[in-house]
Amino acid sequence: MNQKMITTKSTFNTKYQNPAGYSIDFDVLQEFESCLDPLSPQSCQIPCRVLGYGEISTVFEIDVEKMEGLAFKRMSIFEEPQEMGEYLGTYIEYNRALEEDVGVHLPSHGYAAFVNETGRPIFYIIQRKLPAPSIGSKALHLLDRTDIVILFQCVLRELSKVWRFNCQHDRCEMGIDGQISNWVIDDFNPQDPCLDEDVCLLYVDTSTPMMRINGVEQMDMELLLRAAPSFLAWILRLIFMQDVVDRYYDFRLVVIDLLANFYKEQKTELIPDLIIITNDFFAGEAADLEVEPIHEDEVRAYYREDAFIWSLYLSARRLDRFLHHNVLRREYPYILPGKIKR
Repeated sequence: MNQKMITTKSTFNTKYQNPAGYSIDFDVLQEFESCLDPLSPQSCQIPCRVLGYGEISTVFEIDVEKMEGLAFKRMSIFEEPQEMGEYLGTYIEYNRALEEDVGVHLPSHGYAAFVNETGRPIFYIIQRKLPAPSIGSKALHLLDRTDIVILFQCVLRELSKVWRFNCQHDRCEMGIDGQISNWVIDDFNPQDPCLDEDVCLLYVDTSTPMMRINGVEQMDMELLLRAAPSFLAWILRLIFMQDVVDRYYDFRLVVIDLLANFYKEQKTELIPDLIIITNDFFAGEAADLEVEPIHEDEVRAYYREDAFIWSLYLSARRLDRFLHHNVLRREYPYILPGKIKR
């Protein structure tokens, strides 16, 4: 993909990179942002649909001409254009490194960066919209046991590319969130849900570009706390922040998180076998990475703690949104999901 930025004339230093093979109406995207209500996003005058929620982003489908076939991941965590510009540089390099240096496949993608009518910098990641059944967490419920194992093994192989890269490069270290919902099966046919050993997986969650150069985080991780309730931010920074970030640079912990996804997806019965497959992979194909075996009680404990923390965190964000709107009378720029089954 051509990585050259297209800069349009604007008093807001607008930046836009066209996703490969697509032509979007940038003015419509800005109009969409101007009429978007974070409290009720689907009531926007421009027809849209929420495709998914992240901790710091919301993914939209915008149902207008020149927006077909695309997914728009909206991020509103920035307070100054300079912050967004620094993030953009890291985002571009992270995507490039994943594709060109590590060998992980990404969907075609671009971005749009501008300042909205309230003065808040807004960043949209623009990706090719992928069929919902092809998303790993959805495909699990269509595949039989044998094909789920193939999918899981393919994810392990993709993740091992990251740590082989890290082992070979002293200066640059890459992190990744390997959970099953971040992987998409390319050319998946839900009418004939079976997988070959050489299935191609696409990695879709590059909105948190985790990359360290000489041990220094290239993304300002304080940005991740922007969406946190103000009354919790200090304790999250003090107790959890570094631990949460570090886990995405640890192959073993990333795989524990991946295994814990099977509790969330109600596929608990598969976990013992998947742990055996994981440990065989660590001892065989990935023996050079020297990863210690994983035990089922670790995965169970991790899932329980993780589910509790994120449920509590989302409840606190809902309270924070209420306080912003009803007490402080201030803008709350983040879009929150409904009840999440964990």
